[in-house]
Order: sequence, then structure tokens, then C-alpha cells
Amino acid sequence: MFNPSNRSISLIIVCLILVLTDNIYAQKNIPLPKKSQLVWQGAELTAVIHYDLHVFDGKKYNQALNRITPIADYNIFNPTKLDTDQWIRAVKDMGGKIAILTATHETGFALYQSDVNPYSMKALKFQDGKGDLVRDFVASCHKYGILPGLYIGIRWNSNYGVYDFMVHNDNSPFAKNRQEHYNKLCEQMTEELMSRYGDLAMVWFDGGAHGPELGGPNILPIVEKHQPNIIFYHNTQRADIRWGGSESGKVNYPCWGTYPFPYSHSTNQKEIFKNDFQLLKEGDPEGKYYMPAMSDAPLRGHKGRHEWFWEPDDEEHIEPLESLMDMYYGSVGRNSTLILGITPNAEGLIPEPDVNRMKEFGTEIKKRFSTALARVSGNGSKHELKLKTYQKIDHIILMEDIANGERIREFKIEGRTKKGWQLISKGSSVGHKFIAQFKEVEVSALRLNISKSIAEPIIRDFSVYNSSSNP
Repeated sequence: MFNPSNRSISLIIVCLILVLTDNIYAQKNIPLPKKSQLVWQGAELTAVIHYDLHVFDGKKYNQALNRITPIADYNIFNPTKLDTDQWIRAVKDMGGKIAILTATHETGFALYQSDVNPYSMKALKFQDGKGDLVRDFVASCHKYGILPGLYIGIRWNSNYGVYDFMVHNDNSPFAKNRQEHYNKLCEQMTEELMSRYGDLAMVWFDGGAHGPELGGPNILPIVEKHQPNIIFYHNTQRADIRWGGSESGKVNYPCWGTYPFPYSHSTNQKEIFKNDFQLLKEGDPEGKYYMPAMSDAPLRGHKGRHEWFWEPDDEEHIEPLESLMDMYYGSVGRNSTLILGITPNAEGLIPEPDVNRMKEFGTEIKKRFSTALARVSGNGSKHELKLKTYQKIDHIILMEDIANGERIREFKIEGRTKKGWQLISKGSSVGHKFIAQFKEVEVSALRLNISKSIAEPIIRDFSVYNSSSNP
């Protein structure tokens, strides 16, 4: 005998099975970050410390000229007050979690005790040729709880005459032999740097590292052998993060943590350069590879300047606090990690004005976000925050649990005012962190409604703040 209630139950069960099956399928196809990528995005603030022979020549840094002009006397390197502890304390005061040192840059000079590159600290009168800046830097990072990373600049080497990876632009036997020699040198230096200093959070080959398929060194297997948990950036074989498309310290919104290619911008040039690097700046929500964006900018980038290395009489170009906070919102607040360029001087110290600004930056971030008025976490598309009474708010933070991938595609946040529910913010990409900043509004509750997602949303943090009320 037909029983309508049994049929209804059966339909409900079928629907639940279909929903569950779709959800499981979606979860299996969501790109997931590696542990190193979780560490990278969790760091939020990092520093890259640029140091090279140019710091000691007393001149304005000229990148185009320096790339083609060997240094006449490498013994100008003489930082009489060298203190890498001071560098890392400044990074810690800023709130940075990772620091990256230029082990080599455009001069080709190596800031460590290299057994394969005679153009290194072994050649110096400084510290009787026994100095090792990479060693000191890593030790200071460990001392202050900062994760160390290294920048290896092999694209340019004015001492060897290497320009854009190549030692010469002809096909002579001389050029071939020199290229093979240089490639081998790069591989051996990578071996030294990856094997001698313990675990590293990141290795950065600026401008990429031409692999053997492009006539360059085969450095990726060396890195993977010694540093299996490192962030690798980058070559045509692998990239764990991508450049955010500018050196402004900011990315576009939305900024997805996924990308359509397994490397960032060494290949697929037609797509990469289209629309002013739009793909690098925004990523691709349908991308099959997890590759979050990084946002880089020098601390000395104010008033039209853009200085990665220390120069004399340049303090007026230190970014003001408001500009740094604007970078913070435009990077960390848009699902990116901010890399701030720091410049030790010829004495071997980060100048006091720079140190003070870094500390102000860290203090201001803590002031605005140290104390949430309310917060909640959990699974699902709807979440509500209730305040004890009507309170003024000016910031909201929304975070996904990105260990399970980026799932949210569309959301809005409303606040309950004395006139009823009012839209406060809306968006698409959330990822590691989305920060909404707005004029003060008085509310007694907030609600998050996720209207579109590719699997069940997992909210790590939904929190609300009033920056003016924090001490």
C-alpha cells in the first residue's frame, strides 16, 4: 500500500546523499596548502634585509649601472658596528615572523664562508676573512624566535659578467664553457647555503632561477634534498608563492590563493603580462594549484623613492606610519603576506629612524587588533556575533581555515543598528585573512552570510574591533 510519508522520507534521504556526495567531491578537488605555505601565510609580516658591497660606496644605488659594473675593491665591506641581533630585534618589534637575508645579490659577492666562490667573505680583511654574515643572521633569528630565509641572487653578477642569467650572448666555446662554469658555481653555492645553516623557512631566487631547460643551473633538486619543508620561490619547475604584481606592498582585491599554473611568472608570459599582471595580482578562484601572493615594498619608498639598499642622507624617504598601515590592509587584509625591505647601513646597523618606524608599525597593528569585542568560529554558511550592548566598531576580521582550502566565493556582513540590520561589508575572497575597515558604526550584533561556496565553509575567525578603544 502506498505511504506518502515513506516516499517523503526516501526523497529527503536521496537529497542528503546527493548533497553529501557533492560536498565530498568538492573537497577532494580543492587545492590545499602545504605546511610551509600555511607557515608563510600565518607569518603575515616578513622582512627582506638587503646587504651588499654597494652599501659601502657612499653613493646612491643605481641598479642598472650596478648590474654591469664590477666593484673595484671588495674590501670596502667593513661594517665596524655589525649587529645582526639588532636587525632581528627590529623585525620582531615590527611583528614580523620571517626574516630573509640577501646571501648574494647583483655584485655576486657572497656574504658567507664559501668554499666554491672566492668572491666571498673569505677574501675580506674584515674579521680576518673569517666572517659569515649568513651564520650570524641565522643565529640571531633563532635567538629571537624569527624564522630565517635566504635570498640567492644569481640572475645578475657584475663580477662574473652575468646579465639576465647568461655570461655572454654568443655561441662561442668560451661563452659555453663560462656558462657551464657559472651554472656549476650556482649549484654548489646553493648546496652550501641549503645544507649548512639548518632549517630555512624560505629561499628566494629573485627574478627566478633559470633551470637547465633554459640553459641555467639545476638548483631545485638541491633545495629539495636539504630543505624539504621550505618555501621555494621560484623557477619554471616550481613556485610555492607568487609575486603580487607590483612592489607597492599591496595586491588587488579579490586576491585568491589559487593559481592556474604550477609556477608563477617564469612561463605563460602572454597570460601573466595581460592587463597589467592581473593574474598575478588576483590569482584564479578556479586555479588547480595553491600559490598565495606575496606583497613586497621597501621601507624607504616614500615620496617617489624605492630604495632596497641603504643610501646616505635618505631618511626622509622612510614610509610614514599611515602608508605602512595602508600596505597592511592592502596585503595581509587581502589574503597576502607583506614583505618589507629593510636596509642596514655601512656600519652594520639598521638606522635608528628605520628601527623606530618598524616598532611604531608593530605597535599600531597591536593597538588596532589586540582585543576583539567579540569573536566566533565554526563551520557553516551563517554565523552571528552578539555584543553585550550597542558598541561602536570600525574593523572586522574574517578568516577561513585554509588548511582545508579556500571555500568561500561570496559573502556579506551586516550589523544590527538601532535602525535595523545594515550592510557593513561584502566580498568574495577571504582565504587566510580578510580585513574590513570602515567608519564607526554602532551595533549590538553582526551576522555573516556566505551565499556562495564550493564546499562547506570553515570559519577560523569572525571577529569585530573598535581600534580607537584599544589601549
